[in-house]
Amino acid sequence: MIAGEASGDILGSGLIKELRETYPDAIIEGIGGPLMIEQGFNTHFPMERLSVMGLVEVLGRLRELIGIHRKMYRHFKKNPPDVFIGIDAPDFTLRMERKLKKLGVPTVHYVSPSVWAWRKKRIFKIKESTDLMLTLLPFESKFYQAHNMKECFVGHPLADDIPMEPSRTEACCALGLDSQRPVVAILPGSRGGEIKYIGETMLRAADLIHQKLPDAQLVLPAANEIRRTQLEALQQMVGVGQQIKMVDGQSRTVMAAANVIALASGTATLEAALHKRPMVVVYKMAPLTYAIGKRIVKVDYISLPNLLANKPLVPELIQDEATPEAISEEVIDRINHPEKYESVVQEFHQIHELLQQGGNTKAARAVLDLIGR
Repeated sequence: MIAGEASGDILGSGLIKELRETYPDAIIEGIGGPLMIEQGFNTHFPMERLSVMGLVEVLGRLRELIGIHRKMYRHFKKNPPDVFIGIDAPDFTLRMERKLKKLGVPTVHYVSPSVWAWRKKRIFKIKESTDLMLTLLPFESKFYQAHNMKECFVGHPLADDIPMEPSRTEACCALGLDSQRPVVAILPGSRGGEIKYIGETMLRAADLIHQKLPDAQLVLPAANEIRRTQLEALQQMVGVGQQIKMVDGQSRTVMAAANVIALASGTATLEAALHKRPMVVVYKMAPLTYAIGKRIVKVDYISLPNLLANKPLVPELIQDEATPEAISEEVIDRINHPEKYESVVQEFHQIHELLQQGGNTKAARAVLDLIGR
């Protein structure tokens, strides 16, 4: 297996746990994160080295990424696995799948690339590289069926892990927060590049929220020690955000405790929806990356709740629209007028029911069926 970021680590750990129900002594190795390692996974490189966002940013790390890819390919070529599973990170993992499939190794890709949104001709490369596509979202499954590619809609494991009605009171107690006061969760992303581009904006937005709603409790979960160090340095540099309570990990507990969540676009937006919490989605990237992406991406929305509902359930503040003032205004409106967003919360319930498919178990069965064939 190779996973490239925190969301892939979550999927990988759940899949490993299920696979070990059938093969408890299996050797499962490649590149993964702390959750996968907890399940007995052997990682050859820190997963953090693959967590790169944006076209421009990849160029600066290209030599290192190519080196890691070559070393992993040589290892797998020398020690052919019974199956290779690429978890998201398509630019890295699909290339590995293509090379290993030529050696006769069965290949699985877990989490569809956004092929339905841009560069649709990639479907031919995907079919050339991958024996089985595990899809998380129903509209992805239909896309692959239309192109006669073997796929399995497994739903999203997060929908199985997160309770249908998370307890805000319990979460506040676990974090030492007052459940009678509003809680605003600030999640600027789990990758260094995300925090580089939106970290300052999010901290300044938090400062404005504190000024206008001094009773609000601001909580920021740092994905890991590296991100915490990065965020603390950013706080000192910009001189704001000192009133934020920073915690290590515990992003789901923070979401459960929140009345409103301000967060970076990504899997976290789905987690927020599954927690049934109103949210404000924020995203920025390098200007050149954004200019290129704007020309080639052909979707109306970037956040998973909006994509799943096919309508603007949650606000998306992207690039120049992502200002501290705009973010704080959207958050404060949701704190002051929760009744306006009750219908959105009901939509989140429907999304949860749709994605609750026993994802880890379905994914493991599909992988074992492939090996069996």
